[in-house]
This record gives sequence, structure tokens and C-alpha cells, in this order.
Amino acid sequence: MWLDPLSLIWFIFIFSLVMAPQLRQQALINARAKMLSRIAAKRGSTVITLIHRQESVGLFGIPIYRYIDIDDSERVLRAIRAAPKDRPIDLIIHTPGGLVLAATQIARAIKEHPAKTTVIVPHYAMSGGTLIALAADEILMDRNAVLGPVDPQIGQFPAPSIIAAVEKKGVDKVDDQTLIMADVSEKAIRQVREFVTWLLKDKMGEEKAKELAELLTQGTWTHDYPITFDKAKELGLPVSDEVPEEVYALMELYP
Repeated sequence: MWLDPLSLIWFIFIFSLVMAPQLRQQALINARAKMLSRIAAKRGSTVITLIHRQESVGLFGIPIYRYIDIDDSERVLRAIRAAPKDRPIDLIIHTPGGLVLAATQIARAIKEHPAKTTVIVPHYAMSGGTLIALAADEILMDRNAVLGPVDPQIGQFPAPSIIAAVEKKGVDKVDDQTLIMADVSEKAIRQVREFVTWLLKDKMGEEKAKELAELLTQGTWTHDYPITFDKAKELGLPVSDEVPEEVYALMELYP
């Protein structure tokens, strides 16, 4: 069966409309793979990415918002397991944060890798991203990149703020649900504080690690407070601003 010229034109138009986004995405995936290979060859490392951009996909360009989730932890843990034990790991992070469980799994795997581990932050690694960065032997940050506090979030509220609200109002003036949230908040803060202490104590000693863990988890700042390169250095974190140029080129492939 032959199509008339008008039908053929419409068919080609619809086909192009449907396939163009997929073809563009595949081209980006191929370009990213080549750039990652270049970084790995230059640094003699296994390079893993945890990059969360808002990307438009599909026919209508529907945006997908990403954060650290269990799929991420599965993928990153698989890559870490596959890396030779004597080969350094570079983890490039660009994320607003995400699930504490997933971030904790990745952080633990990074800390326990026998060879040197480096987290590279070209722009930002907030919340769970910072938790992962704390596990690395070295953090490479752009001079304008930021980390952030790691105080747990319970629903839409910071755990320290829930506790502070109950303390200010008094336990006899809040409802049962708020009291339960305060109880969960105390446990969440303690768990994250203990984990951060464990991540840091080999780098700076247990007392300093406890102090920094307290600072990062107790609600000292708002959850989106930017911990700059200079602030991270002041806090005693092992930061350097020697981000490879290829990492910036890689980020250009995540439009």
C-alpha cells in the first residue's frame, strides 16, 4: 500500500516529532560516556556520577525532577563493587539531596572502599549529597560550589525545628501527632549525627568529628544554607578547588 505525498509528509513529520527527543538523548548519553572515559584515563580512577538535573523527556518535554533515591544507591553501589579494590574512585555529585537511607548507603560504600576516594562537586551537593561527600578522602569543589547542612527532614519540616517548636510551646500545648514527630525527629538527628561522626573521625579525630557532626545536624542553619568552599575549609573538611576541566565539560552535557 502506497501513501499519497501528503500522507507521507505527515508520517515523516510525526515520526520526526516522536523520535527526535530520543535521538538527542542517545547522542547525549554517548557523549557523556566518552567524557567519563576521558576523565577516568586522565585521573587513573573509576568515575561514577550522581547528577540530578531537571530534564525534559518525551513528546511534550515533560520535566522530571530528580533527587537521591534507592535506584541511585543501587546503581552507585553496583559501580563501587565493580571497581578494583586498588583503584581510586571519583564520584561526581550534582544534587539537591534526597533519601537519607540511599545517601547513607552510598556514603558507607565510599568510606569503606580501600583505595582513595574523591567526591567532585562542580556546582552543589546539598543535604544527602553533602552526607556522601563527607565520606570521601578528598572533596574537590569549584570555588563557587556549595555543600549544605545534613539535618534530617521529617515530612516538610526540619527535625530540629519540630523539636524547637515543642520545647517553646510545651508538651502540654501540642497535639499527639506533633509529639510523635518530635520523638521521630530526636531519633533521626541522633542517627545522622552518629553516622557523620563515624564518617569524619578517621580524618580529624573523634572529638572534632563530634563537634562538626553536631554543627551540621542540630539546625544551626536553614537546610538550604550554602556551605561555601571557604566555609568548608574553615570547618576542617578536606577540600581542594582543583576540579578537572573535563568535569565542567561533562556538566555541559546535562542541559
